Amino acid sequence: MRGLISVLALLPALAAQAADFAAGGASFVLPVTSLKEARFRTTVRQQYDFSCGSAALATLLSHHYDFPVTEQEIFRDMFGRGDQPRIRREGFSLLDMKRYLATRGFTADGFEQPLDKLAQAGLPAIVLVADNGYRHFVVIKGVQGDRVLLGDPAGGTRALPRQGFEAIWQNRLLFVIHGRPGKPHFNETADWRVAPQALLSEGIMRDSLRDVTVPKLGTSDF
Repeated sequence: MRGLISVLALLPALAAQAADFAAGGASFVLPVTSLKEARFRTTVRQQYDFSCGSAALATLLSHHYDFPVTEQEIFRDMFGRGDQPRIRREGFSLLDMKRYLATRGFTADGFEQPLDKLAQAGLPAIVLVADNGYRHFVVIKGVQGDRVLLGDPAGGTRALPRQGFEAIWQNRLLFVIHGRPGKPHFNETADWRVAPQALLSEGIMRDSLRDVTVPKLGTSDF
């Protein structure tokens, strides 16, 4: 077991490369992707210690709603329109995200709903979590049985046991885009393949993020 843990610990450090193979006298090249790269294939990595909100929003739009946008584009827009001293101290809020989405034709709100309701609706959501004092935004990319699939801007795509997720999901708000035709991407098989069960990555503490949010809409439906 210890040897397996040692091998797994090395995987994120491996760079993507091509492996040469020979079969039946013929050779071919098989592209190899590191686990670290795979985790960020459909989760946008945050570039700054206070930009998890813009990275989570870029993940939601680009990989769940087929609306390509970079973290940098969202960051510049929300930072330019927002309270810059507060953003530097606390990071972006759900209200910042709601206002940005409105400028792009999306309607989004925070709802107090259980995970089962989210899974039934098949909607990805941005949520605020607090793990070991690190409060930041992640995207719920899927829910299957007792596992929750997260897009973590600091650590990439990963899964948590449902009980573990419930313990760090403190305000019970699901920030979702609603009222749009069609279905977003949710519970994608390719995302689950790169999602080992692990804790959220360590990061910089953002104590006040939990309290800077949109007015919750109670128990109404999405």
